[in-house]
Amino acid sequence: MEKLPGDEAAGAPRGDRGDLDGRGGRGGLVGPIPVAEMDIDAWHAVLAAAHRQDRPSTPAPERAAEEGRLRVPSPNSRTVAFALPAPGDGGDFAGVALLRLFDTKENAGNAFLDTLTVHPAHRGRAVGRALWVEVCAVLAAEGRTSVSSAVQRGGLGEKFAVAQGAECALPLVAYVQEVPEARVGVEGKSLAAPDGYRFVVWSGVVPDAHAVAHARAHDAMQDAPTGDLDEQHDPWDAERVRAVARVVLERGGVMLTVAAVAEADGTVAGYTELVLPTPRSVRALQYDTVVIPGHRGRGLGRAVKLRMLEYLRGQCPGVREIMTTVADDNRPMRSVNAALGYRPEGGVGVYQVRF
Repeated sequence: MEKLPGDEAAGAPRGDRGDLDGRGGRGGLVGPIPVAEMDIDAWHAVLAAAHRQDRPSTPAPERAAEEGRLRVPSPNSRTVAFALPAPGDGGDFAGVALLRLFDTKENAGNAFLDTLTVHPAHRGRAVGRALWVEVCAVLAAEGRTSVSSAVQRGGLGEKFAVAQGAECALPLVAYVQEVPEARVGVEGKSLAAPDGYRFVVWSGVVPDAHAVAHARAHDAMQDAPTGDLDEQHDPWDAERVRAVARVVLERGGVMLTVAAVAEADGTVAGYTELVLPTPRSVRALQYDTVVIPGHRGRGLGRAVKLRMLEYLRGQCPGVREIMTTVADDNRPMRSVNAALGYRPEGGVGVYQVRF
């Protein structure tokens, strides 16, 4: 099984998050800021500049996707935005942060820091530290006992996280599959579901006929590797499955699902999901890939991912690559991805601070 860390309706890990050595003052910190009042252009400019500096070989963050992420919160959570204005009167930001506060009873004490990014021109001036102080104030006021965040291992973000007392609770590796070079089928044979199963595909919200079975399959994610994270498994039901898809759509994205349904009883035995932050995205994000207990060892994981490649090409021909993260100790999924031509892009760690 594989899954993006943190927000079930978010984007990929945000890359290196600021280089902060504790020098300088706080300036005019702005935050928490109602997301409806956030200057999207100034926000996106920070992320785009950091991306050019830290990860120039990967697709750049899209403005429309960032606006959707700010404007539309994930299900069962609230988002809090922060920004530190850059010196001068230009209206630019020196750094930004986005915090997700879980609202379910299972995770009422936890939170996820989706973004803490400093513009390269303002690094080394305690911008990140100032944002972190404000984030911690909100966490304390909300009674949160832990916060986690996904950062690139070996980068500036990891150094900053460790300096704030964070520990790597879940080591992951990011993998990328080049879609035009993906190996679909063998020697020209057409794709077919394994014996005893049929494929069902959809874009957007799950069809009512499969909603309950699909929710049960989501619950199989509770045995996915979680390392030492405090975040607990939130039970899935049909409405939560629908809500996650609606959030992706309301943010302006695309969500594709391929399920392997057991012919005998209609069980969703396995599925895989891809999300495009916008219809023009060239990189799709792998959400869950799951095979439920009792149906494992039959090639369903590989089968649904192969069928997804075919479906993706028909629905979104502009996509050039798929990014996923897999836990270091998830050998079955790593083997499936290797057979499908995924290549490692870099290490990712879900770092956690306990209060």
